[in-house]
Amino acid sequence: MTDRLSAPERFSPLHQVHVNAGASFTDFAGWQMPVRYTSELAEHRAVRETAALFDLSHMAEIAVSGPDSAGFLDYALAGKISTIAIGQAKYSLILSPHGGIIDDVIVYRTGEQHYTVVANAGNRKQAAQALAERVVKFEATVVDESDSIALVAVQGRNSRDILKALTGLELATSLDELKYYWSAAGTYRGNEILIARTGYTGEDGYELYLHNEHVTELWETLMNIGRAHGLVPAGLASRDTLRLEAGMPLYGHELSRDVFPVQAGLGRAVALNKENDFIGREAVVSGPPSDARLLVGLISEGKRAGRAGYAVFAGDDDVSVPVGAVTSGALSPTLGQPIAMAYVDPALAIIGTEVFIDVRGRRIPATVTALPFYKRKASA
Repeated sequence: MTDRLSAPERFSPLHQVHVNAGASFTDFAGWQMPVRYTSELAEHRAVRETAALFDLSHMAEIAVSGPDSAGFLDYALAGKISTIAIGQAKYSLILSPHGGIIDDVIVYRTGEQHYTVVANAGNRKQAAQALAERVVKFEATVVDESDSIALVAVQGRNSRDILKALTGLELATSLDELKYYWSAAGTYRGNEILIARTGYTGEDGYELYLHNEHVTELWETLMNIGRAHGLVPAGLASRDTLRLEAGMPLYGHELSRDVFPVQAGLGRAVALNKENDFIGREAVVSGPPSDARLLVGLISEGKRAGRAGYAVFAGDDDVSVPVGAVTSGALSPTLGQPIAMAYVDPALAIIGTEVFIDVRGRRIPATVTALPFYKRKASA
């Protein structure tokens, strides 16, 4: 096993751009990534009100191709990938044989026999290894292309207008016709690019995949044309509060190998109606124990927010025992009150149930609420 302490730091191809912009950095899965440029509150609000630009080049891109690629992905992943059309995207899960979640991924079908699996940065090795081990029975290839691919995301209500002003962008499908969870291949100033209408902020937006050597020019051009539309660079701190408001799970917090999809509210991501077997199917059908904790949303009054690891109790007295734990929590910039996601005992996972979060020794009342906490108005 590689010693994390001796592993070299990884840097985005945009690292110097971020340094020049005055970004503060944080370690994320061994990468030095921007955590904020000005304030996470301002960057959060920009996504909700105008637009923000994120560097996500630490994410993993794994190419799958060959005659059996669709059947292979049906076997390797929990979702039914073989039914998506060229250009379509699908959220899915890589499950262990025991039914736990190795990673959550987005799969893009980019050709008749070509797919790209986008995995989390911290799970790049595990995701690539799982796919490589599972492909041996199929006429397909798995290639980890992460080191050569950069990824930036324009998120927010003005994101489409910004991209439409990007000269030199030629796409097979126009931005006006590109639907949510679809992608369009094309070129940017003669260089290959894939633009997907996906995201992880709860707002409309686009993710742009291209080779490392062209991303600096793209980033700087987007910033120049985007300022008139309120575009700002944004770091991982605001991305975390945005995805929390949108009720989106984060691996290592809400998701892990010890969590079944149904516990995390992701039962819909498992296609039990697939004709062929898939890794983890038997365990998923059997399900977790009846007393397995379930993921819920919690909302509180005041300003004291529960954080990851804080205990959840059914009562506010000193003798009560924990009935759950917070996985993610923050003071919501949009709602102005504390929100959290937590795993709690099944009997308490009913909307409206009152519980208490231990916030540094003080029991703060919280109410179980439906996820997401924030939902944008639908757009075309």
